[in-house]
Amino acid sequence: MTEKYVYNFNEGDKDMRSLLGGKGANLAEMTNMGINVPYGFTVTTEACARFYKEDKKIWEDLKKEITNHIKDLEEHNGKTFGSTEDPLLVSVRSGAPISMPGMMDTILNLGLNDDAVIGLSKKTNNERFAYDSYRRFIQMFADVAMGINKNNFEKVLSAKKVEKGVTEDTELDANDLKDVVEKYKKVYKDIEGEDFPQEPREQLDKAITAVFASWNNERAILYRRLNDIDDSMGTAVNVQSMVFGNMGETSGTGVAFSRNPATGENKLFGEYLMNAQGEDVVAGVRTPKEIATLKDSLPEVFDQFHDTAEKLEQHYKDMQDMEFTIQEGQLYLLQTRNGKRTAHAAVKVAVDMVHEGLLNEKEAVLRIDPKDLDGLLHPTLSQKSIKENKPVAKGLAASPGAAVGYIAFTAKEAKKRAAKGINVILVREETSPEDLEGMVSAVGILTARGGMTSHAAVVARGMGKCCVSGAHEIYVNEDERFVRIDGKKYSDQDVLSIDGSTGNIYVGALETENPKLEG
Repeated sequence: MTEKYVYNFNEGDKDMRSLLGGKGANLAEMTNMGINVPYGFTVTTEACARFYKEDKKIWEDLKKEITNHIKDLEEHNGKTFGSTEDPLLVSVRSGAPISMPGMMDTILNLGLNDDAVIGLSKKTNNERFAYDSYRRFIQMFADVAMGINKNNFEKVLSAKKVEKGVTEDTELDANDLKDVVEKYKKVYKDIEGEDFPQEPREQLDKAITAVFASWNNERAILYRRLNDIDDSMGTAVNVQSMVFGNMGETSGTGVAFSRNPATGENKLFGEYLMNAQGEDVVAGVRTPKEIATLKDSLPEVFDQFHDTAEKLEQHYKDMQDMEFTIQEGQLYLLQTRNGKRTAHAAVKVAVDMVHEGLLNEKEAVLRIDPKDLDGLLHPTLSQKSIKENKPVAKGLAASPGAAVGYIAFTAKEAKKRAAKGINVILVREETSPEDLEGMVSAVGILTARGGMTSHAAVVARGMGKCCVSGAHEIYVNEDERFVRIDGKKYSDQDVLSIDGSTGNIYVGALETENPKLEG
């Protein structure tokens, strides 16, 4: 009998983490709970291990097995992969047995090509949406599967916005996006020396290869080292039918926690963007809205999400971190996992769940990672220095504590200066997984863009590191190496103090004090 390396979502459950990865196991569990999850399949961690033995190639039997599951997906959705009438599009995401937020890579809208984009445009009667999805796919595929720096594409998009005199991607029309797509394909060909792949199956094989290969990229190895994760686990790959948050004003995407991950308060906490795709929220490119405001714009979707979050929390008996997409007023869940939280929140959630009857005392104690208790002992800015100094700007209080240090504009610089014993604050427009080394080395993180669920915020909370994100009042110029705050420019020779509990930003070194144990 040939070995089984691919499982449909309805064939697994939450206890198959080591085989299906955390994401795949939870997608399977939610599918079986009757939650609205876009249908798909998981290529296992065992396939990842064999991939490395096969000289980093997908072998023939695995290709056949994937083909059979694609057929199943086509039947389930009533669409055909690569069709010019009504194309089936998929997302390709990694999923290790242990959650590694932002460490691995995702490709959305896979299956689009020059013909399928016309089919999608006709089928949805929405040309702008079709070309928006295509330009996103080219950029993600080039970045994740081929290792082409995404700035090559960002420059094209920025130039288009300047040419049109607009600031948001959403203000570009279908013709603008068609032009962007043509320019993106040219960038791809100039760098790769060949045309952008038009055959969906070739796109899929390259994407799966890239996800398996990303298990051993530098940032993933560093993350595992920092979190004592076994290198031999490997990652699974989840291939899932696409649902679209970028179809207009009744579509959107978001990330939310069933409780507040900074304080532990028992209240939905999260953010969403209308007319956007998943990566827009996590990358912090546009500033999202608070989940509570969804109640006003799409009350039925909000109620449905609220009930789903409660159902998942009761089922997993832990605070959940969920990703969701709304497609034309219809809610879909793309992921759930136990949420990363600050030490203060971890203690509060554990105690509250005992009172709510979800956990017993022994289970609650086991929920607290001993390393996390260190987080309760983070310094804060002294009350005296707060009274004497006025904040020059304010961002979102993404991860508590206080940090005082010199400005560092790149991860490399933060690492180098920290090695000399200099305290630095990593100041970026937004962080990405490539900045992990700098985030580890810095005493605090400050970003001009992004929300409470952006990469900087989630990773900082997981590390127990002070972070202020989405500080719109500051302007970071990474090329010329200065940050403008309140009309003044500051360089890497200047010191900032940031307060991750209030979001306040101060110029100069404020006094810090050690916390007092209470409660």
